[in-house]
Amino acid sequence: MSDTTVSGSGLANTARPRTEAPTRPSPRAALARLWGFTLVRRAVVLAALAVLWQIASVWQNNPLLFPTFTDTMSALASALTEGDLLPAALASLAVLVKGYVLAVALALVLVSAAIAVPFLKEVLLTLTAMFNPLPAIALLPLSMLWLGLGEASLLLVMVHAVLWPFALAALTGFEQVPETQRLVGRNYGLKGLSYVALILIPAALPSLLSGLKIAWAFAWRTLIAAELVFGVSSRSGGLGWFVYRNRNELLTDRVFAGLLTVILIGLTVEVLFRAVEQRTVRRWGLQR
Repeated sequence: MSDTTVSGSGLANTARPRTEAPTRPSPRAALARLWGFTLVRRAVVLAALAVLWQIASVWQNNPLLFPTFTDTMSALASALTEGDLLPAALASLAVLVKGYVLAVALALVLVSAAIAVPFLKEVLLTLTAMFNPLPAIALLPLSMLWLGLGEASLLLVMVHAVLWPFALAALTGFEQVPETQRLVGRNYGLKGLSYVALILIPAALPSLLSGLKIAWAFAWRTLIAAELVFGVSSRSGGLGWFVYRNRNELLTDRVFAGLLTVILIGLTVEVLFRAVEQRTVRRWGLQR
């Protein structure tokens, strides 16, 4: 009787599942996983650049020519809370969005017409070859002469900066759409804008996103350069005017704060473009 009890309890103990303690990842594996995030890598690079900036400025020991990183961050904080840096940034972004959207829409119309009519394609390629190498800021004197010291002058310059590189990227992307996808659109009876919107744009999305990023960089640089001359309008200035005005007053730390704001906005837009790529072309397998 006792042997049976013992053997039964032994079988029960054998059948009972064993719970193992969860294995914690090693510090090296955790760091490797953390390093896989783009934001972490960018933050490390920015932190290293800030340290180098601080060391170089302390070694230079001339705040008028090269302020330290800590002084620049202090000037940035004071300009955001007490000064006019935030209104200047918002004014620049408002003009940027207007010119950027207008130029992209115009480029899509021109490229769609060029795809439909072969002669218009030659016209677009000729215009792109003529005006794409022309610096947009070189048109600023003419735009000021034609449209005056106002927002319209900036919009004309920005449309020139965005239109031609994005039109070239869009045209290249549309021409690289596989013929099988074109036949699918024709079999469904798609023509005109529906054909462009439902077939060409999704298939050429990698080229379109690349063109949008290039056009954004051109637009942002052109806008800041133009604002260095006369600001957003005759009454208020943008980030470029903020930098120019503080340079005249020898407030170098505020000049660096304005430049740092330009860089931070550029990095933010780059992160947004990367997020769009991750959710579209990379997820769909169109781009590695």
